[in-house]
Amino acid sequence: MSDNTPKKLKYYAAGWKESKTTEYMDVFNPSTGEVIALAPKCTVDEVEEAISTAKTAFESWKEVPPSKRAQVLFKMKALLDAHLDELTELVATENGKCWNEAKGDVLKVTEVVEFAAGVPHLMKGDSLMQVSRGYDTVQFKEPMGVFAGIAPWNFPAMIPMGWMAPMAIATGNSLVIKAASFVPQTAIRILELWEEAGLPKGVLNLVTCSRHESELLLRHPDIKGVSFVGSTKVGLHIYATAAANGKRVQALTEAKNHALVLKDAHLPRTVAGIMNSSFGCAGERCMALPVICVEEEIADDLIELLVAKMKELKVGPATDKTSQLGPVINAGHKEFVTNWITKGVEEGAKLIVDGRDVKVEGHENGFYVGPTLFDNVTPEMEIGQKEVFGPVLCIKRVKDFDDGLAQMNANEFANGSVIYTQSGYYARKFARYTDGGQVGINVGIPVPNGIFGFTGHKNSFFGDLHAMGTDGIRFFTELKSVTSTWFDEEEGKKHTTSTWDGTI
Repeated sequence: MSDNTPKKLKYYAAGWKESKTTEYMDVFNPSTGEVIALAPKCTVDEVEEAISTAKTAFESWKEVPPSKRAQVLFKMKALLDAHLDELTELVATENGKCWNEAKGDVLKVTEVVEFAAGVPHLMKGDSLMQVSRGYDTVQFKEPMGVFAGIAPWNFPAMIPMGWMAPMAIATGNSLVIKAASFVPQTAIRILELWEEAGLPKGVLNLVTCSRHESELLLRHPDIKGVSFVGSTKVGLHIYATAAANGKRVQALTEAKNHALVLKDAHLPRTVAGIMNSSFGCAGERCMALPVICVEEEIADDLIELLVAKMKELKVGPATDKTSQLGPVINAGHKEFVTNWITKGVEEGAKLIVDGRDVKVEGHENGFYVGPTLFDNVTPEMEIGQKEVFGPVLCIKRVKDFDDGLAQMNANEFANGSVIYTQSGYYARKFARYTDGGQVGINVGIPVPNGIFGFTGHKNSFFGDLHAMGTDGIRFFTELKSVTSTWFDEEEGKKHTTSTWDGTI
């Protein structure tokens, strides 16, 4: 076998196993266009095996005290620190994020592991003595069983091994991860670190498969809940199907985040924030900033500054630490993004910077799309309303604050929203009345720290309990209320009569 032959990956069900499948899915290096690994399209029986394994592991894992489970997370945090560069290179290689972006992806795993290590405190319940005369009530948070995590390809580390795994594990549940077939190697390597940290076999399991096999995760009676990140169309299907089968669901879906730039904004700082949030990760993130609503009288100045910065942006391979804009995930997605650019032109938007024909010397087969800028995008144009998931930025010129806010809130998605202003009055009004669930005030990517929930709204989220934060703890646990009263052993009488005479 040649050294250049892509390796066949395995699945994990209480141990690494070769799939019996005859079908494998290509894993690319987006920077070069080469196939670097083959992910198995696991069979229904293998998905069933992962669920069964998780169920068995749950029975013993749930009995481990939270303080002992936390020790595994402390060890995991140390391993993530020790392997940071290795994991960063893995993310950059299979996903195409630039080096610092890939490192950020891994560090978000560490952030949630640190939060979840506080599980002895986070799982404390409520209690009230003398809830009624002679009666006390205590509420406990208890683990539920086997959960499924269906992960997207745009954050190979953060989402499956940050948003999903630490919270499920810390609260005493077991988990089956369906890793994205485009980028499974990062999750595979992090699962190996969980093993090294002392996580018992079967508590965390991993499969790669098609949507057909993953349907089992939505319907299987042993699955108690499903955490999903991906498109709105798929998220709605998962939400409806899993909920109809009696499961909890959190489905984090698409976005078309907008920023409102007021005429008093500090333009150089504003442009720096927009560049990072719009073109970082090649625009392939649900917290990207693809639309800017700008007050008309400063629109030309803003565009001039943006164009100058876009011309300076270095497009290159992800593992080159000087690259500022890496490739998109694969050839199919490159075509999807460039088709959207063409559609924007057809809709009548003014194309200021065109990224469709960018070439990277020495990496001609990579999946590159350069920074792209549209001006005069109007509310009826789909280029400014639908998720492109690429390095494409749209400018909507607005009359004032109220016009801008109205255009932003008219969008069907509400993952995040941003305002750039020096006015405390308008910043406060924006925070109160924007539909966006995650709000930035002079902050281009208002993703909260892992101690808070990831709070998308409208068609950006389906479910009741969000990922991360205290919502994440509640999603993976259920409450049990215990009410008790006690009898006098000698007299057999309940202590229900107060002897207090009212004096102090």
